[in-house]
Amino acid sequence: MAKLSNEELLDVFKEMTLLELSGFVKQFEETFDVTAAAPAAVMAGPAAGAAPAAEEQDEFDVVLEGAGEKKIQVIKVVREIVSGLGLKEAKELVEGAPKPILEKVDKEKANEAKAKLEEAGASVSLK
Repeated sequence: MAKLSNEELLDVFKEMTLLELSGFVKQFEETFDVTAAAPAAVMAGPAAGAAPAAEEQDEFDVVLEGAGEKKIQVIKVVREIVSGLGLKEAKELVEGAPKPILEKVDKEKANEAKAKLEEAGASVSLK
């Protein structure tokens, strides 16, 4: 039997229906005792290519969901995180939860703010 090049194999696969290709993949997995999970997902066809590729989010909003039992500690942390915020404004922000604390910040700063707020007793989400 003559050895087929990668291009020739691809030409053969292009001629196959999705059902035939799926059957081939199953037979290939059984014959060689392997799993072709990632290639099978790639071979899903045009429907998979139509959806935009999921990009990693690079901007986050830190949203205060609730202050918890230690409201005073949370107010202190909010004042620390949001520069130029007075005591009255920080208190109103905490009492008006759910409210965004920081908007469009990088992942590192968002996680840092979330950790500080959770340590103070608040419930926080990143969006």
